[in-house]
Amino acid sequence: MTVNRRVVAIAVGVVAVAAVLRFLPVTQWLEGLEHWVRAHGLLGAAVYVLAYVGAALLFVPGSVLTLGAGALFGVLWGTVLVSLASTTAAALAFLIARHLARASVERWAGGDRRFAAIDQAIKDGGWRIVALLRLSPVVPFSLSNYLYGLTPVAFGPYVLASWVAMLPATVVFVWLGAAGRAAAGGERSAQEWALIAAGLVATLVATTMLTRMARRRLGRVAGSETDR
Repeated sequence: MTVNRRVVAIAVGVVAVAAVLRFLPVTQWLEGLEHWVRAHGLLGAAVYVLAYVGAALLFVPGSVLTLGAGALFGVLWGTVLVSLASTTAAALAFLIARHLARASVERWAGGDRRFAAIDQAIKDGGWRIVALLRLSPVVPFSLSNYLYGLTPVAFGPYVLASWVAMLPATVVFVWLGAAGRAAAGGERSAQEWALIAAGLVATLVATTMLTRMARRRLGRVAGSETDR
């Protein structure tokens, strides 16, 4: 997807989120949840993180929860909480696959032809391949967390590479949720919206460039494996 198409997709996403928030009682639900979170402080944030981790471990797509974090907590704290939750989920799934449910995960992996290529690439490139795969996901997030537990990558480098490489997409989705909430509330001036749009586009362009670099690198790795 080109940068222009990505920008259009994000713009459509902002409009869609704003429409949902405006025409459904989601705004009232979010306000109620926001009041609850504020009243409970750190406990409210902890509940969100635990809910995110549980959903990821159970293969529930995290994009909705990530958008919700932006709408509920704003860009800064939404990014912090999603990053903490997604990295924790990635770490726990990895440990489960490696130490607690390896046989079950191996049966899943045996039915996915992509895993053999991923496993071999990680044997050669270690955490660097994990980072590239996070930037340009070949396998859905929740499933890949378990699959990485079967590979020889060390736990510490895996967690660090996952955290850093997942940040760009996290920022984009959290920003999208925050922008949709702001649009629904009609609480921004034209100048503020210009700054929001500029920041979102800049983040989107940077994420697109990183994704393209990752895909090119993965393509070279795949080519070198084929030549062996």
